[in-house]
Amino acid sequence: MKYQSGPDQIPAMLLKISAPAIAKPVATLINESLATGYIPILWKTARVVPIHKSGDNTLVSNYRPISLLPVMSKILEKCVYTQLRDYYQYQNYLTPDQSGFRPNHSTTTALLKVCNDIQAGMEQGNLTGAIFLDFAKAFDTVDHGILLQKLKNSGIGDSTLTWFQSYVSDRSQFVSISDSTSLPLPVTCGVPQGSILGPLLFTIFINDLPNVCKASTVHMYADDTVIYTSKPNLPQLEAVLQEEFTGVEKWIANNKLFLNTDKTVTMLFGTAPKLHKLQTPHLCVGTKSNGTLTTVTSLKYLGMWLDPNLSFGPHIEKLSSKLYPKLGALYRNKSCLSPAVRKQIVQQMLMPAIEYGDVVYAAAPQTHLQKLTTLYNSFCRFVLQCNYMTHHCDMLKELNWPSLDSRCTFHLSNLVFKSFSGKLPPYLNMLLPPAVPSSYNLRSRTSTLLAIPQYKKKMARSAFSYRAPQIWNNLPDAVKSSPSLKSLKSSLLAYLNTKCTCKHVT
Repeated sequence: MKYQSGPDQIPAMLLKISAPAIAKPVATLINESLATGYIPILWKTARVVPIHKSGDNTLVSNYRPISLLPVMSKILEKCVYTQLRDYYQYQNYLTPDQSGFRPNHSTTTALLKVCNDIQAGMEQGNLTGAIFLDFAKAFDTVDHGILLQKLKNSGIGDSTLTWFQSYVSDRSQFVSISDSTSLPLPVTCGVPQGSILGPLLFTIFINDLPNVCKASTVHMYADDTVIYTSKPNLPQLEAVLQEEFTGVEKWIANNKLFLNTDKTVTMLFGTAPKLHKLQTPHLCVGTKSNGTLTTVTSLKYLGMWLDPNLSFGPHIEKLSSKLYPKLGALYRNKSCLSPAVRKQIVQQMLMPAIEYGDVVYAAAPQTHLQKLTTLYNSFCRFVLQCNYMTHHCDMLKELNWPSLDSRCTFHLSNLVFKSFSGKLPPYLNMLLPPAVPSSYNLRSRTSTLLAIPQYKKKMARSAFSYRAPQIWNNLPDAVKSSPSLKSLKSSLLAYLNTKCTCKHVT
């Protein structure tokens, strides 16, 4: 797919190679487009290539459409995107509740924020109710008229607005399979698939959704949206969520989006004793069609399975169930793989699944974490071809790998270090205040101790706001005083690789 071209049949590599000769003419074309507010029709035509995912190849639903745009249009979009992004950053226009398509934000930071809020609610003895919205093809149903109005409301001037009017107008797409192509069809709504500007335009379109919810928190990662609040009892919780959801449904209708009410679900969070006291541990939130949202006890949110106590047992169980068969397949082909290849496969294909979100789930009960530790040790045995009696410490030493616990410490410490230079989202920075505010300054940022909240409940001590400062404060001063993130990573790995992991079984 890297070298496939758009409908103009001009590959990106050709433009890259010929850049010294065509840079000035390309710049002239881009400047002319920006000055006149006009985009050539051909630049607004997409070639859609269906890629088979899995299953029956005669079913359209088993294909993923990949939209390929002309390279020239993407160069133009990149220029506009950079200016538009910088404008919104300068104006501080985008809601802090949006983690999608933004620098220093990720699904992991979004998970840390949401889970930390739920765990803080547990510390206060509250129940937390959440509504996980499921939009139907949100990117493909954006109304162009409403989008242009929102751009205008955000301060975009008339001349720039004319350019965006041309950008969303007269778009078309056709399907290309092998040497066959379909007739082009007009695209009358949605942000262009495969475009540079599309994600940012969608972010602007959905930016005012949190304004509807006055008594709850809204967090978004692109269109993955959760609404949640904490209250002492279930009736208060349901009353607030019902009012908020009614407002959200009105916003969705006014913005001509669509909600899958059968896939939009609620979830109730709390400590086990708090939930056990409830006669009916589920939420009752009605829809405008007189239905009721389904309450679930397990849900995959941003790649992580959540459960009512945030024990992350279901997540670890599903993760283990997914990785063991892959490891078994590798064992069956081990004779074809050299030690170096085995190590590379584990590092690049298996470990990312375990390390994803480890800063979120790593404070799970030891009974759950032990399953991953056993799996990790199995990875080591596969690489080294050791028998079961080989001690895990010996394997880790030979591979020069840290333990799973140390890996999480490494990732959490990196996040803390990033917070000192403002490279974390504001919603995480505020969770890491210095222990002594007057001692916080840029010159001594890495030696500053962080304040640790006085949480009493065990589940609350799993929160990022508790664990991150605790781990950071316990690091050696020589590590914390690293002058750069690169230096921190190096010294931190050296320190963690010397720590004994004998508290874990083989």
